[in-house]
Amino acid sequence: MAKVGSQGYIQALSAEAQFADKTTVRRHKPDYQIVLYMGLLMLIGLIIMYAIGPQRANVLNNAYGSDYGSMYFFIKQVVSLGVAIVAFWTMAFIPYTWFTRHSGKLLMISIGACVLLFLAGVANLGIAQQTLGATRWFNLGVLGSFQPAELLKYAILIFLAGFLGGKVKQGKLNNAQATLIPVAIITAISMIFIVVIQKDFGTGVSLLGIIISMLVVSGLNLKNAGIIVVSILIIGSVLIISAPHRLDRFMTFLNGDNASLSDSNSYHIDQAKLAIGTGGLFGVGVGNSVQATGYLPEATNDSVFAIIGETFGFVGLLTVLALFTALLMRLLKLMDHLVDVRLKLLIAGTFGWFGSHVMLNVASMVGVIPLTGITLPLLSFGGTSLIFIAAALGLVFQLSHYTVHPSSLKEARYEDSSSRRGIGRSRHTGRSGFTRN
Repeated sequence: MAKVGSQGYIQALSAEAQFADKTTVRRHKPDYQIVLYMGLLMLIGLIIMYAIGPQRANVLNNAYGSDYGSMYFFIKQVVSLGVAIVAFWTMAFIPYTWFTRHSGKLLMISIGACVLLFLAGVANLGIAQQTLGATRWFNLGVLGSFQPAELLKYAILIFLAGFLGGKVKQGKLNNAQATLIPVAIITAISMIFIVVIQKDFGTGVSLLGIIISMLVVSGLNLKNAGIIVVSILIIGSVLIISAPHRLDRFMTFLNGDNASLSDSNSYHIDQAKLAIGTGGLFGVGVGNSVQATGYLPEATNDSVFAIIGETFGFVGLLTVLALFTALLMRLLKLMDHLVDVRLKLLIAGTFGWFGSHVMLNVASMVGVIPLTGITLPLLSFGGTSLIFIAAALGLVFQLSHYTVHPSSLKEARYEDSSSRRGIGRSRHTGRSGFTRN
């Protein structure tokens, strides 16, 4: 039964692909709800940086003898948001076909950047920024830092959309040699650089989120899906066991609330829960955070969700989660109203990228999964992750110009080509963001 369902889904995708090849979907108004949700999340993040930036600067100055100004984190976040907005609108206006044509070059450049970072780290060059025993960023001086892993995720998103889309049209998606082995090789190379060399398990998981989302939407059958899941579990277990700090975090998670108070591995999650609990229903208010004064590690980055809970309370957390959910649901609706399988996969990968960040960060902060260092999209302090996620959303915004009415999709899937009528007519966006005749 599952096999029949999977085969039917692949046939539907194939029909839509043929429909896209034969039909020009006219450009119409885009879905501005993407801009609305993204803008609100960015604004909340900016408020948080303004509120806790001075405290964070004071902590770092006292701990490391640095000389951060009280407005350093806020100003830097404003600059990062400015670059991210430029990236969003750039991706929204440069034709997506340009990226698909050069996806192979983009992938090679991103892998080359990871190789260069590795070599610079081995040679102890100043351009390779080392933090807590890991080399993940290029130090660009006054321009800040750059994380090549984020470029790699963006490149894989673009490349696999075209690659898997082509295999769907050829009917070779579940072919091991033609499709699955090349995808496995690309994934393995990427994970070696990100998880093994750069020691960034959280970013590695988000990369898997992109790839798995695209494979699922493209019509991967249950047998191959099962093989992939088992492989991920085995390799993931090896990566956890082979790294003492990951194993310590995992064992602390298993101990839960029974973890010893003297266990330093439980300190971070304990402080995160304390911050969320202290916030109560409406929070302690802007500028009144205690955890940001040095108790909660990475208060402006990975732990910003807990700080939001302390500052704005349970209501604030629900508001943030509602915005994330609304944006993710918007992506799914847009994906469902595209006829070109390559465009569907671009949005599916963006959904996996964005959604994995949200789920991993939130679940880590409330103790549902082992603590994992990963940013909360559009809210956390930082540049590279924010810029590339905004760029991916900009590409989605561009694709929202080319959605079609559900009746056209039904016609493409279930009717003979000779019976199709009106699919070349102009379509315009309704208030819901869908197109209508």
